[in-house]
Amino acid sequence: MAARWCSLDARLCYVYATAPLWGSLAPHNSYSWRIDAMNKSELVDALADATGMTKADAGRAIDALFDTDGGIFVQAMKKGQRVQITGFGTFESRQRKARTGRNPRTGQEIEIAASNAPGFKAGKGLKDALN
Repeated sequence: MAARWCSLDARLCYVYATAPLWGSLAPHNSYSWRIDAMNKSELVDALADATGMTKADAGRAIDALFDTDGGIFVQAMKKGQRVQITGFGTFESRQRKARTGRNPRTGQEIEIAASNAPGFKAGKGLKDALN
């Protein structure tokens, strides 16, 4: 497995360049390396490989969970429910209050309407796995 050393905030990190789930490494700047994000098709492939399902079934499973129109996560959060996956984390809808803001171009005060924003809090298992 090919590996690269990179300097990141005066620390050395060992990055596997051929890790199958991390995509390709691309130079971000002269001081560090950036790892590209996994896209949906790569996630479908990884799920199919890990579970033995077909890619079509894995794609339908991903869509059932994460689709923005009718996915299980979105529907639960629209109802005000939290989606809690023990050891991984909690997804929830967070309410933002209306507030007064400022137009950065003109400096004029503007009213920003109340809104709902998605939120995620990582669980202990996920935090431990990453550290």
